[in-house]
Amino acid sequence: MLLTEFFGFFSLSAFIMWGFLMAFFFNIFVYTLDVKRKTTLLLSSFIMMVSYTISDYFFTWLSIKVKIYLDWAIYDIMTITALLGVCFIIKKTTPSFLYLIIGLTINSIFFLLMYIDMYINNNQEHWILWDLYIYTVNSIDLIMIIALIVDRDFLGLHTLKSKLISLFKTTELN
Repeated sequence: MLLTEFFGFFSLSAFIMWGFLMAFFFNIFVYTLDVKRKTTLLLSSFIMMVSYTISDYFFTWLSIKVKIYLDWAIYDIMTITALLGVCFIIKKTTPSFLYLIIGLTINSIFFLLMYIDMYINNNQEHWILWDLYIYTVNSIDLIMIIALIVDRDFLGLHTLKSKLISLFKTTELN
């Protein structure tokens, strides 16, 4: 838990929340320039900003429930649902959309794993899952912020998706 010891829970979550807020403001600017008006970019960044603001440590800290990982998994699943709803309505996405869906899915899986480990298995000893959780979730949050600002396929996920789809199509034909 080196990251949380270095940054602290509140400042690390505030940094991520600030990143999504800045991505939203940047996309408002891009939208007003009429660069990307007919895509999901502005609404995606708004949904991510609202989701991360609502599910922030500060607001969850005030929550009556103690099961914070389950709350975060539910927030991520609701965010995925909202993003897919926007995609269904607008029918035109941006490269960042795939990054958001994959990132939120991985984050929600890690939240559920941590919930199972800590609250169902009653594990209170630090082990490799906790380190993997901290670094993966925070890295994915930063990647999603970058994806919303840059709006490019900078990790090659769209290329990988295209190759996998073409691979499965050729094996179905054979």
